[in-house]
Amino acid sequence: MTRANDVLRAAVAPLTRTRWWRALATTALPPIERFVSRVSGGRVQLTAFLVPSLVLHTFGAKSGEPRDAPLMYTADGSGRAIVAGTNWAGAKHPAWTANLLAYPDAEITVRGRRMAVHATLIPDEEREAVWAIMEAQWPDYREYERDSGRTVRIFRLQPVRRKA
Repeated sequence: MTRANDVLRAAVAPLTRTRWWRALATTALPPIERFVSRVSGGRVQLTAFLVPSLVLHTFGAKSGEPRDAPLMYTADGSGRAIVAGTNWAGAKHPAWTANLLAYPDAEITVRGRRMAVHATLIPDEEREAVWAIMEAQWPDYREYERDSGRTVRIFRLQPVRRKA
């Protein structure tokens, strides 16, 4: 993380917690992210200019159909990614969290590189420490959980070797 990124994140983070931003982001960002990803062959994500980003590839919990979700992630310092189902402080859990609960073996694409991962829900006793790691990257990130009125599902994504 560079100092310039830290300053930019500190300035932008409060804006992303406003009602107008949440309304805009939930409708406008997903199609823009899909377009940028398609044009760049999965190597570029718009949000990656601000925070580390990945595309989570899961299967629908009900449909079993492939699903993709662009997400912010936080590296845990041990080669794993942490993702939080904040859903922009929405009252409902994002669908991708139900998908990971149903099918914890998934894949992620980071900077155009696709890899297999196994998702584990962060246990209650680790949540405070994990939130602290995420908030070091994105100031006041936990405000999304507080504003949503629900306990956000947080997952650790552990890279695994693909089964042959």
